[in-house]
Amino acid sequence: MFRSEVYIKRREELHRKMKTGLALFAGNVDSPMNYPANAFHFRQDSDFLYFFGLDIPGLAGVMDFDSGKDHIFGNDFDMDDIVWMGPQPMLKDLALKCGVTSTAPFIKIEDLFKDALAKKKRIHFLPQYRGENKILLSSLLGKKPLELAGSASVDLIKSVISMRSIKEKVEIEEIEKAIEIAYDMHVTAMTMCRQGVKEQEIFGAIEGIALAKGAGVSFPTILSINGQTLHNHSHDNILKKGRMMVTDAGAETNLHYASDITRTTPVGGKFSKQQKEIYEIVLQANTEAIKAARPGISNLDIHLIACKIVAQGMKDLGLMKGDVDEAVAEGAHALFMPHGIGHMLGLDVHDMEGLGENHIGYNDDVKRSDQFGLSFLRFALPYKPGHVFTVEPGCYFIPELIEKWQSESKFTSFINFSKIESYMSIGGIRIEDDVLITDKGHRVLGKPIPKTVKEIETICL
Repeated sequence: MFRSEVYIKRREELHRKMKTGLALFAGNVDSPMNYPANAFHFRQDSDFLYFFGLDIPGLAGVMDFDSGKDHIFGNDFDMDDIVWMGPQPMLKDLALKCGVTSTAPFIKIEDLFKDALAKKKRIHFLPQYRGENKILLSSLLGKKPLELAGSASVDLIKSVISMRSIKEKVEIEEIEKAIEIAYDMHVTAMTMCRQGVKEQEIFGAIEGIALAKGAGVSFPTILSINGQTLHNHSHDNILKKGRMMVTDAGAETNLHYASDITRTTPVGGKFSKQQKEIYEIVLQANTEAIKAARPGISNLDIHLIACKIVAQGMKDLGLMKGDVDEAVAEGAHALFMPHGIGHMLGLDVHDMEGLGENHIGYNDDVKRSDQFGLSFLRFALPYKPGHVFTVEPGCYFIPELIEKWQSESKFTSFINFSKIESYMSIGGIRIEDDVLITDKGHRVLGKPIPKTVKEIETICL
């Protein structure tokens, strides 16, 4: 945990923003793998962590914006727990670690909500993603779970987003710790990327690093020679020369702050001419997009910079044609880069995505596009100092998408379909870094992870 003052300050700010009503922050509980006593590795709810910091199951935090009081509900460990787990702290002592003095057994939360409902106080809660917490909320509010859909407090959502979006110094330090772990993960993947190695071996090795040095991975690792599948979680292939391995992997620190880095490595460590051609295009999109990042410029602007570089590079190779600006405006480039440039990063690898992407990355003035590719952009608003983003352009040769567009004669004025076939073995290439927006510009976070052709070929020797 951070010092108690960090959590006290955060809750005080939320009290100032919200002013009235009662807010529930339900912590997570253990989730059984196959029977109750055999649970998956516990992961606390990120919003509960942000405001209360306690990384144990079975707790709930409540903020009363009318009285200004904060409460933690949970149960003290009994002798049976102590037999299996050893001595455990009392709830009141745990609560003091985050500056909360009011605690009560979990069952008492019902009395608090009954009183609030009787007084017609407004109940605020965030969107729930765990079934157990949906049931808890349903019970406390006297409504069926399906009746709660879409009824989360927009005021609370927007207030939490406004706070969590701007990273504090202690948070940035944690993210950099997570990138330090990711450095070891990615360098290990590069050195193991050799003919005859099974993807699963590399996957296991780098996830082991995440567990040995932090709280594990920040998302299920994407590692495959079939990088044209953007989120490929299969690790069954045997590496073969002539292929490229996309490794999109990150770690969580013990305080659950995330890193998210992608590197693409040629099997055997030596780029072919075609691999290098496409790789250099993606690398230029990555570095130029990062160079342009600063307060006031939007993530949409950065996205379009990267898209135009990809389109221009593909035109230079003869895979695209025509006016590059027109091609990007119409979305023809999305055949090769069908995703957004990146996303916020923090306690969640797609930070706060559970609160709703449109609340995070769009507003009344900036609406999400319905154009293929651009519609996947998670954030389109201007950058502010304290924002942390991933910048992850890519170039992909997706057989099914290419076949579909070609059969529909789609964008034939911009795409040379006849020339794509010779590049299909590339699969996919993605390069991703984590970037902090500063007062005057930006800073790429963490120890630089090899990404130039020379750096990758050198480390793979």
